[in-house]
Amino acid sequence: MSRKTTPARANAGTLKRRLGRRERRRAETHERIFRAALQLFAERGYLQTTVEDITEAADVGKGTFFNYFPTKEHVLAQYGEERVEQVSRALARAKTGTESVLSVLKALAIDLAGQSSVSPELLRSIFAAHLSCAPVRAELQKRIRHARDLMSEIFAIGQERGEIRRDLPPKEVGRLAQLILMGVTIAWAVNPESSLRDTAERVWDLICPSLERRAPRHRALAGGHSRSDLPAGQRRGAG
Repeated sequence: MSRKTTPARANAGTLKRRLGRRERRRAETHERIFRAALQLFAERGYLQTTVEDITEAADVGKGTFFNYFPTKEHVLAQYGEERVEQVSRALARAKTGTESVLSVLKALAIDLAGQSSVSPELLRSIFAAHLSCAPVRAELQKRIRHARDLMSEIFAIGQERGEIRRDLPPKEVGRLAQLILMGVTIAWAVNPESSLRDTAERVWDLICPSLERRAPRHRALAGGHSRSDLPAGQRRGAG
């Protein structure tokens, strides 16, 4: 038996469609402003780009810009947040246990470097803003710390599963891995000889063996541990 469509139910459906269209328009406007800003940062530099430049390129009013971004610094904050979200998704993949942690980390390293919106000009602009603008530096450092914490969780999972070396704490492994990836990105931005994605993949293949847990090669100690399987501090005191 079919239900009658009452006026109230019809009005609710119309309102839902209107809200859906409104949200889509908001999302489209937000993305247009964001992409226009990144393009200008790449072309002119962050400090040389004004809010007026961005609104003109995005074809929106100045008030519209501030409806989406409280300040110009918040545009770069969103760029950093998108990178953090990639690390967060990688952590969720690692937790499922359906693939090795090392394969998750390799995909993350390549994906972080392989964004279609990334250009050496944009990266140079972001690094320059980081060095010369305290508000930008504070925002980006916040995201860097958050991403490092998430990466450390991934490494901790790998250590628990016996995939990753255990002689260093996961936070230290996460810090060092992040420094390597950031160094690769900076070096590529200064001298982009090949694609950043290809460069990141080759660098990962180079450092991955040093992350893998090695089979014990030294004499066993009491408790079933070998010297090579113990943290560095314990190895020194175990002789």
